[in-house]
Amino acid sequence: MLEITPSINIDERELEIDYVRASGPGGQNVNKVATAAQLRFDVRGSALPEEIKARLTQLAGKRISTEGVLLIEAKRFRTQEQNREDAINRFVDLARKAAIKPKHRRKTKPTKVSKEKRLREKKERGEIKKIRQSRPHE
Repeated sequence: MLEITPSINIDERELEIDYVRASGPGGQNVNKVATAAQLRFDVRGSALPEEIKARLTQLAGKRISTEGVLLIEAKRFRTQEQNREDAINRFVDLARKAAIKPKHRRKTKPTKVSKEKRLREKKERGEIKKIRQSRPHE
């Protein structure tokens, strides 16, 4: 079980991890061994609460398919085990971000003093510009 929050856990059996050949460091070994890990997680079919599913879908962006499957590809390391751990850690981080409820924004109005200050500064700026204007010849 992967702990996302104290109240939300995801069964590791819901994660599907495949190994594919990776580009990058590894020399000729890279052509023979499938070291890159591809983690797939079906967001729509998971047991997560609906609001977390929605936020996870939004946060995932282009990493999520039209069927609602999240794909995380890890190929940073040269071994399957390290790439597997990296993919799982990145998934857990993303899920934890999705579990955080965004703060509700309250609309605020400018205070009377700030409105007066703004108008006073506009007036002063206008006076400065008026002084700079060249007078037409009389």
